[in-house]
Amino acid sequence: MTAPVQFKEYKLLIDGQWVGSDEMREVKNKYTGESIGALAVANPAMIERAIDAAHRAAPVMAALPAHKRYAILSSVASQIDERQDEIARTIAAEAGKAMKFARVEVNRAFHTFTIAAEEAKRIHGEQVPMDAVPYGEGYFGFTIRKPAGVVVAITPFNFPLNLVAHKVAPAIAAGCSLILKPAEYTPLTAVILAEILQEAGLPAGGFNLVHGSGSKVGEPLVIDPRVNKVTFTGSPPVGERILSVAGIKKVTLELGNTSPVIVAPDADLDLVAKRAAVGAYYNSGQVCISVQRIYGDKAIIEPLTEKFVRESENMVVGDPLDERVDVGPLIDQREADRVKSWVDEAKQGGARVLTGDRLEGPVYWPTVLTDVTPDMRVVKEEVFGPVASVISYDSFEEALHAANDTEYGLQAAVFTRDIDRVFKAIKTLHFGGVIINDSPATRADQMPYGGTGKSGLGREGVKYAIEEMTNLQVNVIKSSGWQ
Repeated sequence: MTAPVQFKEYKLLIDGQWVGSDEMREVKNKYTGESIGALAVANPAMIERAIDAAHRAAPVMAALPAHKRYAILSSVASQIDERQDEIARTIAAEAGKAMKFARVEVNRAFHTFTIAAEEAKRIHGEQVPMDAVPYGEGYFGFTIRKPAGVVVAITPFNFPLNLVAHKVAPAIAAGCSLILKPAEYTPLTAVILAEILQEAGLPAGGFNLVHGSGSKVGEPLVIDPRVNKVTFTGSPPVGERILSVAGIKKVTLELGNTSPVIVAPDADLDLVAKRAAVGAYYNSGQVCISVQRIYGDKAIIEPLTEKFVRESENMVVGDPLDERVDVGPLIDQREADRVKSWVDEAKQGGARVLTGDRLEGPVYWPTVLTDVTPDMRVVKEEVFGPVASVISYDSFEEALHAANDTEYGLQAAVFTRDIDRVFKAIKTLHFGGVIINDSPATRADQMPYGGTGKSGLGREGVKYAIEEMTNLQVNVIKSSGWQ
């Protein structure tokens, strides 16, 4: 068993200073319910101070040469690597994520900052061939990318380090100043990152950490006209609210999915079962690209279902600080109860439970459903819990249509050895990402990541996030000497 996290009180980082508050909010171990820390809650004056600090720091950050941004980001990556055990334990405790996956998250964050350091040296524009039209003769055109300015990042509880990294690292690489509001459930990991950023030599006000509810802290940040860019990961209702109040500014939204997996009759079913089980249940299914809908060809649906149920039952459930555990608690009791209620609703509609459907406190066991219908919430809405449905199909085209029958469009997966099916899937599926022969939960931190429809706007992945956090400026020079 990994050592527990010891209780500690934390402050906020505003304008290079650690700042306390009259209001503190406790953070609990999601498995035991014990308090593991308390963090100051930002009041209106502190929010104003953070925005003012970021606004003043914006030109300072923009003036940082690429090699200094590279050095800062590289230093952050190194410190994350040095403190990986401490950070992983904090993630496991405050997010309920199994230690084995918390360690993976820390390693991914190391790479995210490393990639950002490298990309900081590769931000450039291109020459525009002005003379491609007759009236462009005698002109020289080229583009450059300029930092967007002040970035507000609002992050979720399910990846309290790496989804923070995917907003913080590109912002620094782009030369932006930043205000981070982490999830109320999991802010302690963000405090550790704030400590690391300060030690790395970031200018005062270049990074500011505030804490509190979305309505009292998040919304004032979003609506302020001094903020130039908002990047948010969370639920569609909150994303819609951000769009409605943000005003004219750049916005990136990552809002979820009902991830489909299509299994062709020629697929390696052992591989499918193993990868789908991990994709469905890691972090207790609280992942935007968690496996939710598994479509199997009728010719192989029985062995596919048997293998997937077996892999689901092999998942070790328990205390996330136990290195042997695969599945820990959901983020709180209300979410566990909600997931259970969705399964109960599906059962009342005719769905059958093949394994799981066991609730103990905030822990819900990996659950496999069959005989579901497209109108059930466990199929059409994002479960965000350890629940997956296995569904039979008659033809590959039917499966593609069923996968597309959703308001979401983040990532989908297809398992097949047939190259014709691969190309048909790539052409037909309407998702931000199509994964062949692996789980839709597959993500490398340098790849573009984002969706269509209700899944959001814009793209993450360091290079692509930098593009979202910069403005393109075209420059045109008229000269009689340029022919």
